[in-house]
Amino acid sequence: MLSPCLGRDEVRRALTEALDESRWVTVVGPPGCGKTLLVRHVAAEASQSSRAPATWVDARNLRDLDEVLVAALESLGSETAPGDSLTGALGRAVDGRTCLLVLDGLDLDATAAGPVLQSVLESTTDARVVVTARTTADQPHESVVRVGPLPVPTPRAPLEGPAVELFLRRIRSAGGKQVDLAAQAHEVRRLLSATGGLPLLIEQVAVQSALVGLSNAMSTVSLDQAVDSAHDLLDGPTATALRRIGLLDFPAGLGVLAHVLDVSVPEAAERAGDLVRRSLLEVDHRGHFDMLSPIRGRARALARADDIAAVDAGLLAWAQSNAPVHDNFGAADAEWLRDLPAMRQAVLTACAHARTRAAGYSVANRIFSSLYTSMRAREALEILEAALASGDGPPEIGAQVARRAGIAASEVRGTYEGLWLLDRADQHASAAPRPEEQLAKTASIRAEMHLDAGDLTSAEREARRAIDLDPQGSIRRQATRTLADLYASQGRFAEATQAASEAMPARTTRDERWIDLSARTVLARIALEQGRIAEAVAGTRAVVLEARELAEDRVGLLAETLLRGLDPTWEPSEVVRDTLPWAVRLPVLAQDGRDLLVRGDVRQAAGLAADVVALADSAQLGRDGVDARLLLGRALVSLGDLDQATTTYLTALDQCRTMRLPLRAADVLDGLAGVARARDLKEAGALAAAAFALRTPRMAVRWGYSADYDVVPATRAPAGWITGDELAADSVALITAVFHRPATAPPSVLDALTAAEKQVAERVAHGLTSRAIAEELFVSPRTVDAHLTHIYRKLDINTRARLAALVMETQHR
Repeated sequence: MLSPCLGRDEVRRALTEALDESRWVTVVGPPGCGKTLLVRHVAAEASQSSRAPATWVDARNLRDLDEVLVAALESLGSETAPGDSLTGALGRAVDGRTCLLVLDGLDLDATAAGPVLQSVLESTTDARVVVTARTTADQPHESVVRVGPLPVPTPRAPLEGPAVELFLRRIRSAGGKQVDLAAQAHEVRRLLSATGGLPLLIEQVAVQSALVGLSNAMSTVSLDQAVDSAHDLLDGPTATALRRIGLLDFPAGLGVLAHVLDVSVPEAAERAGDLVRRSLLEVDHRGHFDMLSPIRGRARALARADDIAAVDAGLLAWAQSNAPVHDNFGAADAEWLRDLPAMRQAVLTACAHARTRAAGYSVANRIFSSLYTSMRAREALEILEAALASGDGPPEIGAQVARRAGIAASEVRGTYEGLWLLDRADQHASAAPRPEEQLAKTASIRAEMHLDAGDLTSAEREARRAIDLDPQGSIRRQATRTLADLYASQGRFAEATQAASEAMPARTTRDERWIDLSARTVLARIALEQGRIAEAVAGTRAVVLEARELAEDRVGLLAETLLRGLDPTWEPSEVVRDTLPWAVRLPVLAQDGRDLLVRGDVRQAAGLAADVVALADSAQLGRDGVDARLLLGRALVSLGDLDQATTTYLTALDQCRTMRLPLRAADVLDGLAGVARARDLKEAGALAAAAFALRTPRMAVRWGYSADYDVVPATRAPAGWITGDELAADSVALITAVFHRPATAPPSVLDALTAAEKQVAERVAHGLTSRAIAEELFVSPRTVDAHLTHIYRKLDINTRARLAALVMETQHR
């Protein structure tokens, strides 16, 4: 329930009209004039009429443009892909959505956000933005609505109106005596006149009047003076609470407040409640306590040196008592995750001082497991990188913090973007008590990165190096699990089964249960590849149920994604896709695409698959890229687009040969066999025979899309296609020749482009926007943008106009 917006009928109408006529409205006014409340009322009305809820960004503490863009993307449930720009990601996030993005309390001067908002509006058709600020951005798309103080009755005017009504209401709610307007008119006029009509000041003066009476309340001329007066009226402990809470930059729960105030939780609740009653503190929907920015600024100015020291010590004490005891423990349902901003400030403040840096590093290291399993890689990276930037911590912990920062960076920015942090971990390791243990752990993480990227040779080398460096150490199980995953991908099932068994502990412990769950998922995948479907379903289901029980969200979601494709009766968990790390999000999105394909929504499946392809390539997630191309090829065949399907399959085949993924190569060959049959090519049976030759030595079967292409295989695969039980070195070129006959046209600069890139280029030449191209090609705008980026790089150009000119020149030769 929103507080009444008294005396604002005219400005509410102006704001409503501005929102109807303009896609960007800036609401301007001094602090305390009620801009936020006004926008909340109008946004709520707009949401009810259009069923498009407002997306709210608290921008009061954001001081640079990147912070604003990241906060907006988070509120929209979106983020950047590796290689993406924040501005481009925001444009895609708001385009096509009937939502209203509210940037509340944005400092347009400090952040220089105006030109970026202008750019986003120019590049989209549906984006709508409201900004509350003290100044305007002075941009062409911006409309301005000004909010001034409430009218205060003049000395000779009747004592009535919204300012008077707000004043009397607030006195009553604060427990004050009833005001006699006739007898106390002079005092009421004196106090209202001093507020200048600012609603926040009126509330502060009303609370003072309720506490000390009208005649004793101070005539304040600024909000700072109002807060000073309120502070002076508080008892000692509550005044201390005001100052210390003002030093926090985030809403905080009672547990955090209790440590910061150095009192029990009930006492903290009492003091916070007292500040709420005095309109000095707010309570949000989660029960966390926060301050309006103007009040926080003055409360911070009132803080003393002992307050600052107490807040720093209290936050660290809270963090140490709430972080997991062990650096490998931590579930996704950890209570402290609800106060993640407090944990972040505790770590960064501790790391900023040499005397507490070791404690800060320790907490950062201990909270990683909860952040990782709850798939909050971005938050983990921010905290760990900031800790590392503060200076070197204890060598052993420093090595682990750098290593874990590398893991998070690889998930947020791209698979290999964390390698430099692993190098830093090795530097820390050289000074650790057992260097070989730390070096082994870092080698194990490098192995995981290589595995994700599809460089299986390097992954195997690093995993074995990890085991050799510390054969009896704690990292052996993790490195062995990596080998199990790697062997399963290569169809080396006996070795994979052995490695998975070795990775599982002989007895159940709390330490890194995810390894056991992940190894069992590998065994279920092997059962699936070999046609033991019932075993695969049972094994995966058991992993999912146990992961839920342990709150191991990450490994549980990956197992559940596999289960969704095996058991149509399974009810999947509800997850927000855009908040997942890329290594988890892409398999989930690919399975979404498979589900769409099964339901007959082929165009949607193709668009989603193309999006996953672009994202996998950007993030350097090789195996996910192959899986997405298999889905995309299958959808394109259903749409009758055999040219794109052929190109997609051939690209996937080349990746399979490079990565040494024989079973996925067999799936690709089956897809190509289906395309060849549709084109009446005599090599259809040969392609099916090559797929059969890759599966037979591994006792693997056709499943998924491969089972859709029922092409009778030839007696044997053609010479030169298969060597032993792998694709031959020249196989991709030989198979490509089946589909692409020698060209007779003269060479062109566009020959460097793939078939999909040429299709985009041709449509750019015809003046189509990215969204229009996406609709024609059944892909997403993000995929079109990715193609354009590759085209510009290949042709050494940087504009759509130049691309259009090149296409036209080529066509008129």
